[in-house]
Amino acid sequence: MGDPKKQRKKFNTPSHPWERNRIEEEKIITKQFGFKNKTEIWKMQAILRNFKNQAKDLIKRSDEDAKNQQKLLMAKLLKMGLIEQEIEVEKILDIPMDDLFNRRLQSVVYKKGLAHSMNQARQFIVHGHITVNNKVLDVPSYIVKKGEEELIGFKETSPLQDEEHPERVTEAKKELEEITIKPKEEKGEEVKAEEPKVATPTEEKVEAKPEVPAPVEEKVEEVKA
Repeated sequence: MGDPKKQRKKFNTPSHPWERNRIEEEKIITKQFGFKNKTEIWKMQAILRNFKNQAKDLIKRSDEDAKNQQKLLMAKLLKMGLIEQEIEVEKILDIPMDDLFNRRLQSVVYKKGLAHSMNQARQFIVHGHITVNNKVLDVPSYIVKKGEEELIGFKETSPLQDEEHPERVTEAKKELEEITIKPKEEKGEEVKAEEPKVATPTEEKVEAKPEVPAPVEEKVEEVKA
């Protein structure tokens, strides 16, 4: 049973700490999903690994109890939004890790447009600006259940409720800048596309005149001779 006061670790660290491929992959995941450290990645991996281990165990069994457990497992995956409908137990093994990462509160807040980046989404959550079903949640790794996406928003007393808040109008300012820059670029392209000027008859006559040597230069040459 163990000591009830001491929480047991719910994830496993990598068997080898210096695997180049794993380290590079974790760097990409950390940047893409805004993880604070690699421990958060390992916790998410442990959750999905447990589901897959349950599926492997159910594949081997065909008793009545296995069927009941399979229904409970499917209901849990549906509730978490990892699957859209009931599937075969074998297909649970094919659920990608990114699907679970995308169900984290931090990822959902960013995708809903409440933050301009994953890091900003994490900041809003940790500082208590985000609510789920009118309840403040300050845990970025909270797994958003199916149907809760529409219940995510800013806290009523949060200054971010104001649409004119500087952190909420940054993207609008960028769009305005792009709109003002585009006409200038189009004008520049039109100038480049102008047809070459056609020389007038008078200009052609001037160009066609042969060069006549200056009389002064001829006299100087005669003196030298």
